[in-house]
Amino acid sequence: MDNTNRIIISRRTRPAKDALSREIIVKTAFELLAAEGLSGMSMRKIAKHLDTGASSLYVYVKNIQELYSYVVDYGLRDVILPEGRPNSWKSELVSLLNSYLNVLYTSPGVAELALTTIPIGPYSLAINEYILARLQAGGAQAKSAAWGADMLLLYVTSVAFEQSSREQKGMTLQSIRDSYQSLDAVEYPMLVRLNEEMFSGDEERFQWGLEVILQGILHNPK
Repeated sequence: MDNTNRIIISRRTRPAKDALSREIIVKTAFELLAAEGLSGMSMRKIAKHLDTGASSLYVYVKNIQELYSYVVDYGLRDVILPEGRPNSWKSELVSLLNSYLNVLYTSPGVAELALTTIPIGPYSLAINEYILARLQAGGAQAKSAAWGADMLLLYVTSVAFEQSSREQKGMTLQSIRDSYQSLDAVEYPMLVRLNEEMFSGDEERFQWGLEVILQGILHNPK
């Protein structure tokens, strides 16, 4: 029988799945984190989204903690590292940290995850390398640069988490300020006296915090 024009009908009822990989798992976890928060980034939910079993994921990541680390790193992919120029270490460092803040602030869930996770991957490594190089260019000694880099990232991460979580809960600085205005001036004299200052600034406050940490790193050598 002539099979030249024979039409072969596949028995497959749906398109073939993409081959599983660590990159696909991390990207899927990141998307679930943005959509559902940390509760949506379980191995079971990731596996279900990828139409596979949870045990298949462990071929590519050791455990959920390692996955968290890769997801944070993936979330940092858009952080901008300014091009290095002579005698501009401080402006470059501040520019990087502002970019880091913006990326965390606009990436739901990543700031929260970053507070308890050490990222693993090329983006976080590049950020740390950049910060260490700029701190040493500014005169920081080795240990001060190492400890200082950690302190700077922790500060920026906590600010991003505070701002994003406050907005998610519908809280504003004005509402918090209003609650302070009702405090008893006898019992809490300093809180009442400095009420305006405590809630002033935003961008200015953030930049002030960076400056305080930087000065501490440079003038408290280890």
